[in-house]
Amino acid sequence: MEAQAQGLLETEALQGRDDDTVASADFSSMLSEEEREELKAELVQLEDEITTLRQVLSAKERHLVEIKQKLGMNLMNELKQNFSRSWYDVQTTTAYKKTHETLSHAGQKATAAFSNVGTAISKKFGDMRNSPTFKSFEERVETTVTSLKTKVGGANHGGGSFEEVLSSTAHASAQSSGGGPRRAEEEELHC
Repeated sequence: MEAQAQGLLETEALQGRDDDTVASADFSSMLSEEEREELKAELVQLEDEITTLRQVLSAKERHLVEIKQKLGMNLMNELKQNFSRSWYDVQTTTAYKKTHETLSHAGQKATAAFSNVGTAISKKFGDMRNSPTFKSFEERVETTVTSLKTKVGGANHGGGSFEEVLSSTAHASAQSSGGGPRRAEEEELHC
């Protein structure tokens, strides 16, 4: 009885083996010549059907391309439509909506924070401008500019822009450094 059970177990084990092992087994010796001829004929018929289906599919694909061309559809338009459709699908997902909402909220908070920082900096500059140190610096600059105006143009230049003062200072500097009209006159006398 155990020997019979052992034989049954071996048969069942064959059915449970890996498909690759079964596929690599040589069953041709178990087939009769008639069965072998029938399988070869069926194989040829299947290969012919596959070839026919490939030809039909190819013809239908060409026809599809012709229809799309007549309708003005091209690859770029299809890509745009696919992208638009995909983007719409993404936007309608719950995950996208939640992410968009979170990022919008974060952006609003960041904008408010930057606004507060800008306001604080403006206030600090205003406070600094009104500080005694800045006032003292501003007075020194004004005194220096007035002094330059007086030295360069004399007392009759009571006003004028900073650029005018710089220009006149440069002119006076050029005259005093030796390249002025006085030197040109001396050179003419020596000739």
